[in-house]
Amino acid sequence: MSIRITPLTDPAHTHSSRRLAWLATHPDGTPAGSAFLRLFTRPGETHRADLDLTVHPAERRRGVGTRLLAAAAGAARDDGRRNVFALVEAGSPGELFLRARDFRRVLTLTYARLALAQVDPDRLARIVARPHPGYRLASWDGVVPDELAATFAASRRAMDDMPMGDTDYGTQTWDVDRVRAAARAVGDRGDLLHTVVAIDESNGSIAGFTELVVRGDGKGDAQHYGTGVLPEHRGHGLGLWMKAESIRQAGERHPALDGLLTDTADGNRSMRAINDSLGYEPTHREYGYQLDI
Repeated sequence: MSIRITPLTDPAHTHSSRRLAWLATHPDGTPAGSAFLRLFTRPGETHRADLDLTVHPAERRRGVGTRLLAAAAGAARDDGRRNVFALVEAGSPGELFLRARDFRRVLTLTYARLALAQVDPDRLARIVARPHPGYRLASWDGVVPDELAATFAASRRAMDDMPMGDTDYGTQTWDVDRVRAAARAVGDRGDLLHTVVAIDESNGSIAGFTELVVRGDGKGDAQHYGTGVLPEHRGHGLGLWMKAESIRQAGERHPALDGLLTDTADGNRSMRAINDSLGYEPTHREYGYQLDI
């Protein structure tokens, strides 16, 4: 089989990464597969590369994926990366492919969904109404308000010790420009980013946050993004409090919304317990595989 691997110009660059792409085609130009490699550019992440490789089912076991992987791994190596990471659904052909090519499993993610029609609003209201002495809730849509921008950027370090299995994840560096750029990116694609935070009343700083992205039409399923509480504020139930308020507001403001989606590393026991207590039901699992290069 004569397959051609063609590097493509990919404009999908962000404030924190750039992306390379390759297309596998037959001599007549028929696509057989593709590979995208995300190269992270922020300090603390320049060792990482994320791979998204797809081969048409009819073309599998013919060497297409192997050639695409060789191109992507070679580019990562040439760029000075020390690993390539890929997410695949448990038990899928993609998992078998990676395992056969020296990738090792480093992460397990459990995906879950909360059906809003099954949420008990009274119970949710009781959770939100529980007193948390020394703290108050606040929220906003889109870009963080100027008066909270600096403390919100500082609160992102709550994610630094998030359990990520054996993934060589590095450390993300957040500043005001980055949190604003991330929010604008969500808005630019037509979605709504809604953030709920817990504020330390002693100094007005943000102790924790949770983010939810709702489709622009307010329908279907919304997606939870990050949820974190700073280490010095843990043990006060802030994670459950914030997430319950986020759910309450989502149901109230978007009556056509069907559900909320989340994914959690199996090692993140505290967040899994929060999701379980709020009624999230597991839907499927994905595994993270890493190739050290």
